[in-house]
Amino acid sequence: MTTKTRKKLIEVALPLEAINVASAREKAIRHGHPSTLHLWWARRPLAAARAVIFAQMVDDPSSFPDLFPTEKAQEKERARLFGIIEQLVKWENTTNETVLQKARDEIWTSWRRACAENADHPRAKELFDRNTLPAFHDPFAGGGALPLEAQRLGLEAYASDLNPVAVLINKAMIEIPPRFAGKPPVNPATRGEKSLDARQWKGAQGLADDVRYYGQWMRDEAEKRIGHLYPKVEITADMARERPDLKPYVGHRLTVIAWLWARTVKSPNPAFANVDVPLASSFLLSPMAGKEAYVEPVIENVGVPPQDLAASAGDLVGRAQLLAGKVRYRFTVKVGKPKDAEAVKNGTKLARGANFRCLMSGTPIAPDYIYAEANAGRMGARLMAVVAEGARGRVYLAPTEEQESAPLQAKPNWKPDVAMPANPRWFSPPLYGLKTFGDLFTDRQLVALKTFSDLVAEARERVSRDTAAVGLPNDGKPLREGGVGAAAYGDPVAVYLSFLVSKLADKGSTLCTWDVGPASNRTASGRSARVATVRVTFGRQALPMTWDFAEVNFFSESVGGLDTVLRTLSVPLTYLSPSSKRTLWPC
Repeated sequence: MTTKTRKKLIEVALPLEAINVASAREKAIRHGHPSTLHLWWARRPLAAARAVIFAQMVDDPSSFPDLFPTEKAQEKERARLFGIIEQLVKWENTTNETVLQKARDEIWTSWRRACAENADHPRAKELFDRNTLPAFHDPFAGGGALPLEAQRLGLEAYASDLNPVAVLINKAMIEIPPRFAGKPPVNPATRGEKSLDARQWKGAQGLADDVRYYGQWMRDEAEKRIGHLYPKVEITADMARERPDLKPYVGHRLTVIAWLWARTVKSPNPAFANVDVPLASSFLLSPMAGKEAYVEPVIENVGVPPQDLAASAGDLVGRAQLLAGKVRYRFTVKVGKPKDAEAVKNGTKLARGANFRCLMSGTPIAPDYIYAEANAGRMGARLMAVVAEGARGRVYLAPTEEQESAPLQAKPNWKPDVAMPANPRWFSPPLYGLKTFGDLFTDRQLVALKTFSDLVAEARERVSRDTAAVGLPNDGKPLREGGVGAAAYGDPVAVYLSFLVSKLADKGSTLCTWDVGPASNRTASGRSARVATVRVTFGRQALPMTWDFAEVNFFSESVGGLDTVLRTLSVPLTYLSPSSKRTLWPC
């Protein structure tokens, strides 16, 4: 028997301008957007997903000539439906129950019409139950925009994907929040508040509160264990004598935001063969007007005894090597406009790719030489500058002995040994001796990320204990078996905390670089321009080689710090729990 169908709104027309505007605006929204939970490349705009699903489910007025006999009547009804979509796609209405319910009511109206028209279908009871909307299936869910919005509109959504990261993202966005919706937090800090009993915990607010609390516990516990690897930088009177801008900070210990490193190789010039020269793509730290800062390398001659010079008079090579052994360089940081802006901008780089010059002699360093040195295990790194938190912005400092020695104390007891793909077009680090994913991290980064990973498991156990302590119902089932009680609650918190570690890894590898920001402190629209920051590992869909890199301080309150990253996890949870009571089970 043929199923009776009506023409749907999406087959006739859509308010494309409103959908496009809302989708474009969504790209600039970070606060609370589900995309901030975890990186996924091919995310679809939530606004477009919501509009498309609505238009697929709702009948077009032209399908009912008895109700809308004229084209004018049809256009009027279509305009009413467009009005619903135009409100539905706005970001601020993402959790607006009044707007969402209007859309759900239209979907139910169209569905019950379809059920009535197919009442004589032999499988009507199974396929056309007027009390149950059809389920939504997305076999290639990816970032989960479609199943999330289907669920938000009242449909029972099923999602799957071959990529386990996509599956976890879908679980975190679609399955977990509704399962624990409306439940209060279990953490002792919130439980100790007198207002807890009077407060109404909507959606996933309780879960978000627990993610914040246990994420902060991880940060504090990690600082106790490895905080010595991340020392603050002391501003001394000697530093202020060379840099008057540092006088307000004398005697203070500033929190480091990032350490800026340059990779090094031995100089190809025989006279300086014992010197590890920097491969710096730029010495620029900040071009912002009034806040210019840059690195200036200083070559020093520590002196050669006259008798040694006299003894080497007949040996030019030996004399050059003797002099080279007494010449060294250091990095200092200058503020203000540089005399040679182009030289500062270029660092020691001569051209695109692995083309540099020797800082000591100016000798070109060819790509083949760098390949050979790197694959022989002779590529190192040298600290160029320290970026600290000042009272009114970034403070750029020259390396100190304490800041150079602190990372040497890091002794990782584990390192990822999975080989990187042999695809230099998208993965170039293996060309330079960085063969495994573990090679993309400094020892300090490895110790920190391993510590955070261990703390996720510890936090999970802590959540389970706190859940039992407050006497929440316990069905004895873990999350993977559909549990919603005390036995399961530690798992969802651990899922979001594992996302936290993943995001820290994205901000904490040697493929992260320093983004100096714009030269103007105002945008074209007159707003304050963004400040200098750290580019993350996955700035694009590839892992290119970096020559100078920024190592963030996970314990700062600025870019890359755990506190900052944690906020991008907990806030979106309040946007993820729809009013639908149905549960999703992604594959």
